[in-house]
Amino acid sequence: MSSHREAPQISKDPTADSTDLYAFVSPDKPSTVTLIANYIPLQAPDGGPNFYEFADDVRYAIHVDNDGDGSADISFHFRFKTVNNIPSSFLYNHGPITPFTRPGTKGTNWNRQQTYTLTRVDHLHNGRTRSTTLGKDLLVPPCNIGPLSTPNYAATYLASHGNSALQTFKAGGHTGTVFAGQRAEGFYVDLGAVFDLGGLRGFENFHVGGPAAGLMAGMPGVNSTAAVNVHSLALQVPIADLVAGGKRPSSTTSSNAVIGVWTSASRQKVQIQDPHGSAGHAASGPFVQVSRLGNPLVNELLIGLGDKDRWNLERPTADGDTFFEYFAHPLLGELLPALYTANGTAGGPTIFPHLAAYNASHTGTTKAHPARPDLIAILLSGIPNSVTAALGAPPTNVGGKALADQLRLNVAQRPTTDHKKISNLGYLGGDPAGFPNGRRVFDDVATIELRAVAGATLPLVDPTFTPDAPAGAVDFSITSGPRDTTAKGTEGYLPSFPYLGTPYSGYSTPSKTPVGSTH
Repeated sequence: MSSHREAPQISKDPTADSTDLYAFVSPDKPSTVTLIANYIPLQAPDGGPNFYEFADDVRYAIHVDNDGDGSADISFHFRFKTVNNIPSSFLYNHGPITPFTRPGTKGTNWNRQQTYTLTRVDHLHNGRTRSTTLGKDLLVPPCNIGPLSTPNYAATYLASHGNSALQTFKAGGHTGTVFAGQRAEGFYVDLGAVFDLGGLRGFENFHVGGPAAGLMAGMPGVNSTAAVNVHSLALQVPIADLVAGGKRPSSTTSSNAVIGVWTSASRQKVQIQDPHGSAGHAASGPFVQVSRLGNPLVNELLIGLGDKDRWNLERPTADGDTFFEYFAHPLLGELLPALYTANGTAGGPTIFPHLAAYNASHTGTTKAHPARPDLIAILLSGIPNSVTAALGAPPTNVGGKALADQLRLNVAQRPTTDHKKISNLGYLGGDPAGFPNGRRVFDDVATIELRAVAGATLPLVDPTFTPDAPAGAVDFSITSGPRDTTAKGTEGYLPSFPYLGTPYSGYSTPSKTPVGSTH
């Protein structure tokens, strides 16, 4: 998955587990950038009576680096507060949660409610910070329980009037819109195939264990994250309010055109639990990071099991030293030639001969000459104009020096809105507004990154390399093609903020069936 249960410790701590991060120029408001960080993975919509919620003891943050040094220049902090309006009740609600009221409202049917404070922190170059409260006591909508408890969900809680979950803010010279609450999971991937020894559908007959294991050739891809929900932190802010110098860049090669984005969750260092459970717990001391996420799939796909927990604790500035080898020598890229052979038997001729030869001749690495310079550029440094110009795409590095896992976005590139030109494969599909130039909600990042690891992106930095044919054919079959921005209609994306679809209802959650199935 993009970052769901990606490390041993965080898999036990779902409220602090960052699942996905998105950053893109808003297609309907191109003077703004939308940033979305998702938490709490794999939510069963019917998981009551204690439905999912943000943690009061976690400081959630979305960070922006606008000068390419790998450190945050702007951070948006989200802190939550939970109240029980009807403490004696075991139920989430005693009747329809409408209208959308504030905690403490007399006669409310809604028991378990959350509000939050949004703070912008500017990290000044003298080592100090400046904090601006952008919103206080902002409303979190209820989970989508069902038509009796949360009727007309989208209209009731995302309305543009009254007590809407979409909140606009204007404070300290900063403006924007914010949302925090449950949404439908937007990420799609065939987990059953990936984690079954990389048993990619469409290549079953070539897997060394495939024929003997009786893999079903031609079986359609299964969207493993269909019909589950997440909790989203979403911001839509003016481009000028995020970039260095405070002025919207005029060109994709302007020195302030690229921002790097990541999300983190932190808890205070000292946690004291009340043994009787009546007073909850107390916390003190500095905040300690327990999870982070920049580019999709990095911790899951690249970082070794022994370092996954450490990865979550480190800042992005550690990536160029502590974790560099994982990017330079991806294990999956070395396993693919051995896993897939022309006759489907171990030791047979591989269907990835070019990748196998490249791996054999690039066993050593340095920062100046990494074994996989394409992955270093895409994930750690950003891609320079000398490479992206040939693609007709904007650079994601216009002078930054740091090696750091950040989701880099060139904010001067206008969004692609022509359906004939849009591609869920981003740069690999000829779409300059898609991943790795930020990430839109419909980008097929699992396919893109698997193709990259298989060698499809190596020619960008090594013109002498010819990718193996299968590298460009890997497809999880969860879209009808590169122009499909709906994942075959399963994701319910919205055309405007917060873009992720209405959360699935606990009463009427659709069953998980293979994409394309008639059942």
